[in-house]
Amino acid sequence: MRRSFMHVAVPAIAAGAMLLAACSSGSSDSGSSSAAPESSAAATSAAASPDAGAGDQCGTTIDEIAAKAKEEGKVNLIALPDTWANYRGIIDSFVEKYGIEAPVMNPDASSADELTAVETLRGQPDMPEVLDIGPSFVQQAKDAGYLEAYKPVVWDEIPASLKGEDGTWVGSYYGVLAIATNATIQPNVPKSWADLKKPEYKGQVTINGDPREAGAAFAAVVAAALANGGSYDDVMPGIEYFSELKKLGNLQTIDVTEAAVLSGEVPIALDWTYNFPGLRPALEEAGFDFQVIVPSDGVYGGYYAQSVVTEAPHPCAARLWLNHLVSDEGALGYLEGGAIPARYAALLEKGLISDEIAANLPPAETIAAISFPTQEQTDKAKALITENWGPMVADQ
Repeated sequence: MRRSFMHVAVPAIAAGAMLLAACSSGSSDSGSSSAAPESSAAATSAAASPDAGAGDQCGTTIDEIAAKAKEEGKVNLIALPDTWANYRGIIDSFVEKYGIEAPVMNPDASSADELTAVETLRGQPDMPEVLDIGPSFVQQAKDAGYLEAYKPVVWDEIPASLKGEDGTWVGSYYGVLAIATNATIQPNVPKSWADLKKPEYKGQVTINGDPREAGAAFAAVVAAALANGGSYDDVMPGIEYFSELKKLGNLQTIDVTEAAVLSGEVPIALDWTYNFPGLRPALEEAGFDFQVIVPSDGVYGGYYAQSVVTEAPHPCAARLWLNHLVSDEGALGYLEGGAIPARYAALLEKGLISDEIAANLPPAETIAAISFPTQEQTDKAKALITENWGPMVADQ
């Protein structure tokens, strides 16, 4: 299971939409390459606004922040599975580049688990220092005083829809919810939410965790709502859909882990497109043909929000990690894992997205069609799901 996720959706593909309109950024830096992304003009300039907390002590350029972070020597991370959006590759590049330790606590933690860890370990040297949570948990984290206001040095290149105006979070990557099918076990591959009701899928449709805690599961409910007459403002049709799916006997709610997928325990998974490129070699070795399809009757994408935690034991290393995620190098790492980085438009303009990397992504017209709901809509959906999932689905 992975974390709660910010959700985006469109009921149908807008074929004529412009890709850059969906991913537009405020400005683009010139120069720089994937080998040394933070050396660009944007990366070495001051951040968009003063940092809170230890910001001034850490500096305002990558070189300054990196020097202070090197002195600290470590950043505590949480909830970053190796194959999730290529986080293993991104972490390795960070450690190699800066020589700073980056241990990951509880890689498969949910957003709720992340906040619990911060609360439990508050004031201790191993407290998580950067969160990676869904926006349905952002307000809760703010109210608890866990989110530090910090704007990475490429702040102006991050679209407004993928960052908090107050600097408390950035959405460094996003993806699209998909139906992933082990065609070796189930050769009749479903292509829509409606298909999943068919009797041949009894006991095979797997939602990734509990939507009250896990982002992919939350996203599945909202996507199902959009495919069944609902909207960002009304996700009840999605809850009703899964209630029906459970009564039909088609739904199973286990974690879509690497082990579960490779064992064949998960014939059909509702999960993010970027969770499968990293698994593909192991799936092929196991003799499985896994097909990942964006459902035709409900396109839904989303991002996770990254935030520096207040009172971080290693505040400069935490800032450096956040900067690494949104740098060219971090963005290319996400792309290798099939995730779409926040600065996608900037990388396109630089010509850094090769055809080989693009092959890991959903079709360009799907990316172009993605829009993001407001925080108010997300919070409303979370409240409705929290209230109704138990009596209508989980407890049935």
